[in-house]
Amino acid sequence: MAKVAFLGLGVMGFPMAGHLAAKGHQVTVYNRSAGKAEAWVKRHAGEWAATPADAARDAEFVLACVGNDNDLRSICLGDNGAFAGMKPGSVFVDHTTVSAAVTRELAALAGAQGVGFVDAPVSGGQAGAESGALSVMCGGDAASYARAEPVIAAYAKICRRLGDSGAGQLTKMCNQIAIAGLVQGLAESLHFAEKAGLSIKDVVEVISQGAAGSWQMSNRAKTMEEDRFDFGFAVDWMRKDLGICLATANDTGASLPVTALVDQFYKDVQSLGGGRWDTSSLIARLRKLG
Repeated sequence: MAKVAFLGLGVMGFPMAGHLAAKGHQVTVYNRSAGKAEAWVKRHAGEWAATPADAARDAEFVLACVGNDNDLRSICLGDNGAFAGMKPGSVFVDHTTVSAAVTRELAALAGAQGVGFVDAPVSGGQAGAESGALSVMCGGDAASYARAEPVIAAYAKICRRLGDSGAGQLTKMCNQIAIAGLVQGLAESLHFAEKAGLSIKDVVEVISQGAAGSWQMSNRAKTMEEDRFDFGFAVDWMRKDLGICLATANDTGASLPVTALVDQFYKDVQSLGGGRWDTSSLIARLRKLG
């Protein structure tokens, strides 16, 4: 069992930190709004700290799950940042979905003070975080990853190192690219069924057993039919992620025409007031169009 700090107690971080405590790790948490940290401590065995540096002090592992590049920099750097409190030989594990560029920047700064750095974005959404069944895709040096993997196992169904720093973030981009096109295809399929006068329930029951089947179809088709879009990963966050994908594709020369199109469809959902709806809300746009 390890002494760990967890920074960021949103819909993902709160249960992830809880799994660490349940496995017997000694957990100190930090959150920008202290009320969430206090609520976490009331539910789990552990402590909370007023700054990332205080949370990270003497920790063997510091794990983070925040919002974006700037949020990650703010909790890592400066006098109150996690790096100021971390000791040589400790490991920072970042579960935030950010750019590979900021990952490499922070990994270099951590390495200069003898701290390991693993970029470890996750997939599986709020449900996966709560059930402890996330897919974790990692980048970083092999030694830091090997040390961190048993800790990450507290909330992972699969955890794998894909390469050096940034490889985890690049793999998460692959994940988001695949999801974007898949959800749009599912939305169009269900919309077509509605317009054709078919029973969505019956259609899904049949086609989900064949080549069209997917996690999205099994878990979101019913709620999409019912216009319910309150299931975790929000459109605002998806657009942040797709922006990272598209910017990286521009740098690497990759062609992402479908991803670029779906990003604009999510922009349309935002204009409908759906920024906090979950990503399956693409069907709401089609219904609005008629």
